Amino acid sequence: MHSRRFAVCFALALLSPAAWAETCKYLDSEGRVIYSNTPNNPPKGATKVKCFEDPSPKQAPASTANSDSKPANSDAKAKRPRVSESTQKTRDGERRRILEQELVDETAQLAVAKEQLAEQEAVRNGNERNYERYLERVKPYRDAVATHEHNIDAIKREIANLK
Repeated sequence: MHSRRFAVCFALALLSPAAWAETCKYLDSEGRVIYSNTPNNPPKGATKVKCFEDPSPKQAPASTANSDSKPANSDAKAKRPRVSESTQKTRDGERRRILEQELVDETAQLAVAKEQLAEQEAVRNGNERNYERYLERVKPYRDAVATHEHNIDAIKREIANLK
């Protein structure tokens, strides 16, 4: 379930224009690798390891000799691979179907998480005379509910952004 959600999010990230920007690799103080597309605003406490250039083709300088010639931008656009409209509609339809299925799955998981939270909140164990122990025991269930609610909001935003 989580791997499918990750694959969908990864595919969506590849479609966004931000994925085409310069990407930098950083290491934080604990040795974790962080990738960011904002080279001028690195993550706090991270050191830059390497930056990767935009893989898109470089634009040739415009020719000033002939004013009737096409600008270099149109040549670069013409060389990009184009996807037919029907293919794009098929891809968009598949993306919508996947997101709607994810929304159904996440809604079902939210209902289960709320049931489990209600069950845990109704029980008070004998070793929980201290209210903090009760809160510690219930916290993972509350976190699960919050995570599912956040996921549902994110999926709804993605569906709203579709054409």
